[in-house]
Amino acid sequence: MPVTSVVSDPEALTLTLVADFPVAPARLWEAFTDPRQLERFWGPPGYPATFEAFDFAPGGVAEYAMTGPRGDVSRARWEFTKISEPTFFEVIDSFTSDSGEPVDLPASRIEFSFSDADGGARVTSTTHFPSLEALEQLTAMGMVEGLTMGINQLDLVLQDLREYAQGRGTEVEILDDQHVRITRVIQGPREMVWRAHFEPELMQKWLLGPDGWAMPVCETSTEVGGTYRYEWEPSAGVEGERFGFEGEVLHVEPGRRAVTTERMIGMADGPTTINDLSLYEEDGLTLLTQLIEYPDAATRDMILETGMVDGMEASYARMEALVLA
Repeated sequence: MPVTSVVSDPEALTLTLVADFPVAPARLWEAFTDPRQLERFWGPPGYPATFEAFDFAPGGVAEYAMTGPRGDVSRARWEFTKISEPTFFEVIDSFTSDSGEPVDLPASRIEFSFSDADGGARVTSTTHFPSLEALEQLTAMGMVEGLTMGINQLDLVLQDLREYAQGRGTEVEILDDQHVRITRVIQGPREMVWRAHFEPELMQKWLLGPDGWAMPVCETSTEVGGTYRYEWEPSAGVEGERFGFEGEVLHVEPGRRAVTTERMIGMADGPTTINDLSLYEEDGLTLLTQLIEYPDAATRDMILETGMVDGMEASYARMEALVLA
């Protein structure tokens, strides 16, 4: 993981994060000062940021919102107080209401510095709190975990997507006891990848898992509160029994993100997961990211051991051929 240390100092009222990346410091600076790149990692998995304003100048303001998997939104703003390109900038970070007004949570001052490191560059983020109570309050809200998981997403942002995709298929990364991130680069535009996920006549051609299965039932929805139902059955001579999944749509950003629940049909008391699909396009390729939230580590391990990732790779390979066609 890129993050090498996170140190809380109650006496100095600081929280310092250090992360190293195999790129030049100028590339790291670019990622932190370009809002389109910044929003790909500023916010932990499941709570991506959207920067609605970004005036990168002393006295300028950046406004952003982090949207959770159930559509819940947290808003904040940066006021840029110092900038020394390309090695340092400082912001006052504060939480805001939907109308942009300050809320009753402590603001903090964050220093971002960029320097050379062995084989690459280092970013050091030092957050200064106004009091010990503020440090403890924000830490209790999950600041350390959220910041660490967010910055650990930056390594992919720094890579050229076409180079990253070489020799890779579907990859799985265990983030914690409840969360798994699955990624796959699809050769084709985001619009087509989105359609392939929600148009039944397309889904029934690729979302089949191992060879020898068909998808006779494919009912979809892209409306919040809507429901979906998928069922598969084996072809003649293939071992297995008919099964399916159903769920509810929790959040949708058309063409970019869809969050749904998922449970096996006929198992009302069985485990339910939350599946957070997001799509990002670069140079004619689409990075597909599926963040899955499980009830617990035991359920996570049980489902991963079924060969789920292999089945997903077989399906994504079919989808890629469909998109290219």
